[in-house]
Amino acid sequence: MIQVIGMDKGFFEKVYDVVRRIPEGRVTSYGAIARAIGSPQAGRMVGWAMNKSFSGGEFLPAHRVVNRNGLLTAKVHFGGPEVMKQLLESEGIQVENDQIVNFEDFFWDPQ
Repeated sequence: MIQVIGMDKGFFEKVYDVVRRIPEGRVTSYGAIARAIGSPQAGRMVGWAMNKSFSGGEFLPAHRVVNRNGLLTAKVHFGGPEVMKQLLESEGIQVENDQIVNFEDFFWDPQ
């Protein structure tokens, strides 16, 4: 479990539980995750949780979490500017200019 001082570990674990369930070839948004865990105004906190997920040692399919418009806003956390895009494309999701093409077709609502 990742320990973050000053943050609700329970919140982060709820986020990670949802992220683990995102099907391959699908994506969801920070806001959709926040709504699914009962904190609809906490999309930014979901982003914080995702940022911290890279230091936890456990693989989470974080590349499947994008902003509400399908933009790859977290690509800087993947060890290179193209890694997030490559991971998504390996699952059949087309990305152009850091945005998922036909985002609505690939969106997964965790609720």
